Amino acid sequence: MALPSFWSEARVGILLLSVLSLLSARLVGAGQDSGSVIPAESRPCVDCHAFEFMQRALQDLKKTAYSLDSRTETLLLRAEKRGLCDCFHAIH
Repeated sequence: MALPSFWSEARVGILLLSVLSLLSARLVGAGQDSGSVIPAESRPCVDCHAFEFMQRALQDLKKTAYSLDSRTETLLLRAEKRGLCDCFHAIH
């Protein structure tokens, strides 16, 4: 009978040690996190970040569109020039 009571006491002891270690880990973690919290007044809102990101994306799109437009215009001028040169060479 001494054997089952030892195991039941060992289980209770292990359970208590586990609970105490979890509680102490939470208390230590909570103490460390509380010092790094930035007040809400000094943080920019998520919407502001999203707006800035969208503004930069729109500017990049405008630059890309302008670049594509310029490139298309250059290619069209080359094609017209090539067509005129081919036509001119065919006449002479």
